[in-house]
Amino acid sequence: MDTISDARRLGLALLLCATTAGGCGGAASDASAGGEGVGPGVGQGGAQDFGQFRAILEAGQIPGPQTLDDVGFFNEHKLEFPAPDCGDDVCLHGQLGVMGNMITGSNCTVVMLGMNTPVDPAELPRPPLDLALVIDTSGSMAGAPIEYVREGLLRMLDDLRPEDRVSIVAFSDEAEILAERVAGDATAELTLAIDAIGANGKTNIYDGLRTGYDLVANASDPEAGRQTRVVLLSDGEATAGITSDAKIVAMSAGFNAIGHSLATIGVGAEFDPVLMRELSESGGGAFYYLEDPAAVQEVFEQEVTTFLVPLARDLRIDVDIDAGWTLRAMYGTKLFELDGNTASIQIPSVQLAHRTSASDDIGGRRGGGGAMVVELVPNKGGIPEEPGVVGRIAMSYLRPSDGETITQEVPITTDLTPGELPEGGEFDGAAVEKSFVMLNIFVGLRLASERALWGDDQGALATLLALTESVQSWLVETPDEDIADDLRYVQMFADNLRARGAAEPPPEKNPPEPWPAD
Repeated sequence: MDTISDARRLGLALLLCATTAGGCGGAASDASAGGEGVGPGVGQGGAQDFGQFRAILEAGQIPGPQTLDDVGFFNEHKLEFPAPDCGDDVCLHGQLGVMGNMITGSNCTVVMLGMNTPVDPAELPRPPLDLALVIDTSGSMAGAPIEYVREGLLRMLDDLRPEDRVSIVAFSDEAEILAERVAGDATAELTLAIDAIGANGKTNIYDGLRTGYDLVANASDPEAGRQTRVVLLSDGEATAGITSDAKIVAMSAGFNAIGHSLATIGVGAEFDPVLMRELSESGGGAFYYLEDPAAVQEVFEQEVTTFLVPLARDLRIDVDIDAGWTLRAMYGTKLFELDGNTASIQIPSVQLAHRTSASDDIGGRRGGGGAMVVELVPNKGGIPEEPGVVGRIAMSYLRPSDGETITQEVPITTDLTPGELPEGGEFDGAAVEKSFVMLNIFVGLRLASERALWGDDQGALATLLALTESVQSWLVETPDEDIADDLRYVQMFADNLRARGAAEPPPEKNPPEPWPAD
C-alpha cells in the first residue's frame, strides 16, 4: 500500500445530508475556503478504518456491504475546521453545503458539524492504566494473523509506564491467563508471555473476554485516576463456548456500564466484523482492522496513547431540524435515537484524533476520528418556521478534570429555500465540501457492493463509473490526497468487477439513485 492509503486521520465530523428526488452525491462546484486550519481534531470510539474493505479489493475480490462501515470510512479522512476558540476543551462548528450528488446529480444539501480542541496533546496527562490484553489463539489465527498480534503487542510495551499494570489472556477452546497484573516496566516477563502465544483450537470469545474483564475488575481499587481497559484481538467469529453474539455483547456491556471500557482489533483474511464492531460501540472504545504489517505499529501505539486519554465524557449531541425539512436517517454512529425531526446522539467518550493533516504519512494506516450523517428530505413547498434556519445542534459533555458540564449550541443557517439548488452548488467552507465528497464516495461504494451481492455487476459498475467521473472532475479543481486515494479504490472496485465478467454499461444504462425519494 502507498503512503497515502497507509496514514490518514480525521477530527470528528457530523454531516447532515438533505435530499430530494434522488439525493446526495453529482458534479462538483467551487467552494469558499474560509478560515480552516488549527487545532487538533477530536475522535470518537467505534470503527476507525475500512481496512478490510480495502484489503479485499487489493486481493482482486469483491467486498460485501457488511465490510464497509460508515463510521470507519469517514474516520479515514482529515478535515480542517475553524480555530477552536470557543473557550472550552471541545469546540463545535457547523457549515452548510448544497450541490447535485456525484452519482445521478439530484439535489443534495449537507450540513457539516465538526469538533476540534485547543488542547495541546503534549499537555494532556494519561492516567495510570489497568490493561487486559485478550488474544485469540485459535487455529484460524495461525500464520500472519498471530504474527501481526505478537509484533503489535511487543510494540505496545514501549508505550507502557511503570505505574501501568498489564494482564495477558489467551483463548482458544477456553481462556488461559499468561500474565496477571504485571508492572508496565517489567518488559522481560511480558515479552516471554507474548512470545509463548501460539495458535490452535476453536474460538471461545466469551470465555476470553469474560476472563479479561474479571482481571481488570478485580484489579480495581480506590486509587484515584486509574483507568481500566480491555483490548480484544480476534478474527471475530465465536466457535466454542457461548457463541451467541447477543449474549457476548450483553456480557461485555454489563462490564462497560461499571466503567471498564473495551477496544477491539480484527485480524485475518476471514475476519467477521459484525461482533467486533458491536462490542467496541457498546464499550465506548475503538474498532480496528489489521490489514498489513504497517497497520500493526500504529494501531497498538495509538490504542495505548491517544485513545486512552478522554477529552470529554458522556458527550451528547441533540439535533433539532426545522419543519422545512424532514429528518429521515442517520449515518456514522449506532448510538443514536430518532424521534420525528429530532435526534439525540450519546458518545461515552471522545479523544484527540491521532492524525494531524491530510498529508500525514507517518505510521501504518488511515483512520483516527469519526463521522455522523443525518439525512434530511426538503419538504416540497415547505416554509421554515424560522426563516434562514435549517436547524440547531446542541452539545453537552462532562469535563473529565473536574466533572463540570459544558454546553454549546450551533445554529445552521442558509439564504436558500428547502430544496433549492444554486447553479454550481454552494458551500460555506472547504471542510463541508470535502465532507460532501466523502459521503458520496461512501454511498457509491456501498451501493456498488450491494448491487454486486445481488448479482447486478453491471449496475454496480455503472455506479462506480459515474462516481469516478465526478470525483476526477472535483480533484482537478480541489486536489486532496484523501479523496485521491478513495478514487483509487473506486477504480480498483470497477476493475475487479470487469475481471469477473461485468459488462460495460451501455450509454442508456443509468446508475441507480443513491437516495431514492420516498
